[in-house]
Amino acid sequence: MDLSTSYLGLNLSHPFMPGASPLADDLDMVRRLEDAGAAAIVMRSLFEEQIRGEQLAAHRSMDSIVESTGEALSYLPDPGDFTLGPDEYLEQLRRIREAVEVPVIGSLNGTSLGGWLEYAELMESAGANALELNVYLVATDPHETSQVIEERVLDMVRAVVNAVEIPVAVKLSPFFTALAHFARCLDDAGAKGLVLFNRFYQPDIDPEELEVVPVLHLSDSQELLLRLRWLAILSERITSHLAVTGGVHNGLDAVRAIMAGADAVQMVSALLRNGPEHLKTVREEVVRWMEERKYDSIGQMQGSMDLLRCPDPTEFERGNYLRVLQSWRGFL
Repeated sequence: MDLSTSYLGLNLSHPFMPGASPLADDLDMVRRLEDAGAAAIVMRSLFEEQIRGEQLAAHRSMDSIVESTGEALSYLPDPGDFTLGPDEYLEQLRRIREAVEVPVIGSLNGTSLGGWLEYAELMESAGANALELNVYLVATDPHETSQVIEERVLDMVRAVVNAVEIPVAVKLSPFFTALAHFARCLDDAGAKGLVLFNRFYQPDIDPEELEVVPVLHLSDSQELLLRLRWLAILSERITSHLAVTGGVHNGLDAVRAIMAGADAVQMVSALLRNGPEHLKTVREEVVRWMEERKYDSIGQMQGSMDLLRCPDPTEFERGNYLRVLQSWRGFL
């Protein structure tokens, strides 16, 4: 059975890999992931806020007279909130490259242009085979248009692409106004891949303590539906490779994502719940499903249910919406 795929110009033995997460923080866990058959290792994100905080702290130590630096530091997360600081991150990347044979993908997370993007070059120098630029953005300014937001993201992508030789993927949220058009713009800006989608973790409110409380819920297979839709819409309509992240928990989930057009399948929640060996389980489930239905390769089914090739393309547009609403009977 030929499970090989190409993602970001990397020739992979199969599409299955861990997504950006704490799984790559520990070398023993990284080795278990490789032993379980991970096609690549994706590191957790290094955040713009971490890098800016370190830069401000360095500036403050050199020029303690500048009071504004201390004030600016108060707006940044506490360094203890982050598992790996910028220097530790680069060192971990080097260690992983030495420890495994599979490609290693670094990750940068931020929302603006600036010197922090120089870490893309440092990740390349540390041995990263590719880079994920994670654009996690909540648009809260009522005076800022979608065009301004999109152009800022495109400027970030261009800056990183022009700074490194390794391929760059952009990890997106599903909330851009005209996502298909924006994906084409990312193509033109030099992105080699899109990762669909970033999970937005919604904060809760503690009414007694008057605090905003961070909440983490691991994903389930229901989250895959939104990703399937956009994989199918974008597949064959942009040149960037497509990776799915969020909602893949078993072999059938992976099959659906690949049929919708995914070149790579990233898993996090399923591995946190079941351990890194679950990668092997999912791959075996996919192989068994393919054998039962006489598929010879991943390529044979890749994109077979995308917008351009599925039997009823309207199901990815308004057709599904109309049918679901008209067919609901409930307790009537």
